[in-house]
Amino acid sequence: MNEIIAGNIAEFAQYAQVWGLIFIFIFMTVESSFIPFPSEVVMIPAGFLAVRGELTTGYVWVDAALAIIAGTCGSMAGAYINYYLALYLGRTALHRYGKYFFLNEPTLDRAEEVFREYGSAATFVCRLLPAIRQLISIPAGLAKMNFVKFTLFTALGAGIWVTILTWVGIWLGKLSGGADYVELVRRGSAAISANYGWIFAGCAVFVAIYIFIHKTIMKSSGARDAAYVKPLE
Repeated sequence: MNEIIAGNIAEFAQYAQVWGLIFIFIFMTVESSFIPFPSEVVMIPAGFLAVRGELTTGYVWVDAALAIIAGTCGSMAGAYINYYLALYLGRTALHRYGKYFFLNEPTLDRAEEVFREYGSAATFVCRLLPAIRQLISIPAGLAKMNFVKFTLFTALGAGIWVTILTWVGIWLGKLSGGADYVELVRRGSAAISANYGWIFAGCAVFVAIYIFIHKTIMKSSGARDAAYVKPLE
């Protein structure tokens, strides 16, 4: 599946210098919405287009940074689509009509289960996980998660994921010479799969820090509130 899409994406490469960043934004918006579309076939090619000087400015790290920004913004746009769809349509409508939009009931149930179990932090962690990456925005919308918090966690997770893929593309672009897009995407996907353990470890550290800070703030806030409570007369 990835290789077929990568072959089609390669057709856009000839327009990358002019339209590359717009393509990245559009494709990543699609990827982050409810439409199944792999981010690997977008951001890995963006990385090796940057390293080959075929993206926008011709400067590797400038183009890489611009690609990461475009990819993250696209991911956010797709996440907002899912968030607001869930917020305004509600659970009943999604379960009834979701199957017509690639959202079957077991998948929606699983996304809700993950969100209930891990809370707000799931919107960060799940942006780095396959299959549920796009869908975690739906239970966030159903739960009416605080929009600022949703934006922060989603942007952080999406930004890290987009950066990883772009870096892999740069790395492969330097190593692989004239390899075609399909081969580079295949190698990049394999490299990411082989190193998911490190990604999970990084997620675990972040979540642990977040939980510690959150509990510390809530505890100190509770203590302050208690100090201002007047005793009953």
